[in-house]
Amino acid sequence: MGKAPKLSTKYLDQLIAEATTDAYNESEQAVGLFTMIEENLALPFVTQMLGQDVTVAKVDITNRDEIVAICSRRKGKQRIPILDLPMPNPLPAGAEWIEAYRRWYGA
Repeated sequence: MGKAPKLSTKYLDQLIAEATTDAYNESEQAVGLFTMIEENLALPFVTQMLGQDVTVAKVDITNRDEIVAICSRRKGKQRIPILDLPMPNPLPAGAEWIEAYRRWYGA
């Protein structure tokens, strides 16, 4: 599994600013970041959870403004907070938006 990319805080702050430009509160900021992840993250991709391959097919946002990955394995599906999602190596295109969300969230 890949480690978080080495992205500068300045670059991540630029991404956060881009995603939250017209947001007036934390909820709107979370939606802005979700939108950028949804539009830019190359899906599907395969990663590992608990030693098993899972396919990340989609991202979603909960009623509590938490961004989650919709992961599937065989016939099962599970929603995993994107902040807890192990990333594969190489990283999928658009993974920098997850890192921007991580920085914004304070994780």
